[in-house]
Amino acid sequence: MNQTVSLSAPAKVNLFLRVLRRRSDGFHELETLFQAIDYCDDVFVELNDLGQVSLEVTGLEVGPVKDNLAYRAASAYREAAGLQEGIHVRLTKHIPAGAGLGGGSSDAAAVLRGLDYLTGGLLDTEALKKIASNIGSDVSFFLCRSTTALAHGRGEILEPIKPLPEETLLLMLPPVHVSTRNAYELLGRSSDDNGHHTGLSLIRERRDWDTIISSAHNDFEVTTADLYPEVRCSLGALREKGYSLVLLSGSGAACFAIARNDGDVESDARDLTEELGWPCLVTRTLESFPLVTPMSAKP
Repeated sequence: MNQTVSLSAPAKVNLFLRVLRRRSDGFHELETLFQAIDYCDDVFVELNDLGQVSLEVTGLEVGPVKDNLAYRAASAYREAAGLQEGIHVRLTKHIPAGAGLGGGSSDAAAVLRGLDYLTGGLLDTEALKKIASNIGSDVSFFLCRSTTALAHGRGEILEPIKPLPEETLLLMLPPVHVSTRNAYELLGRSSDDNGHHTGLSLIRERRDWDTIISSAHNDFEVTTADLYPEVRCSLGALREKGYSLVLLSGSGAACFAIARNDGDVESDARDLTEELGWPCLVTRTLESFPLVTPMSAKP
């Protein structure tokens, strides 16, 4: 009999992001603060008798199946766990690729969580972490126990912290795809650039919204905004509304604002969508990750 679970795979924003030295493996050292938000893809994971891994995608385009992180996660889990059953993954994509929101990584983590549930935990925590790290730097965050986490290394070494109280965000989605690889090349950090650590040190010490808002920073913001006028326009439009924090997420292209003022956030979202011609969404930070939901078995 087929067994299926459904999960919501949330996006993330980076409330702080500094790029440090280039490592010997070609990656850069990072310091960042991840925050999950309630803008989600829908993921369905099924164990079946077909003996292979398959992926079905609706919604936004995600490229070749075998390059998809959800497909790679299912394949890696099946191999590591020695499963004989087949795995079918269905994605409904809402989170655009190349936006700096970690949608592909969140899909992969959702598949791993779903398979962990369906198999009764065949793989231990360390095995799941290893799969996550091999698939992508952000996947580990979506597997951790907290929706708020400091991270370093490539982003896979996590320090989960107590989730912050819920805040409302305006999320802008400029119609451009930012290549993470190109963003790092454009940033052009030298191998001996150690960066500055004061912002993240304050956040680690105080762990509250006021400190985060005063310390927020993203090293990619200037170069990405210079390369993509739509990103610069989005950041400027949000700042003109007077929000307390406006920032690029990841290497872009998504931009967001923390909406702590007394204005009409829904009205601002409608006005900005009409003014700029691309989506501005109202979303919220998450205090817990969505649960795995078992579905009725199919004969």
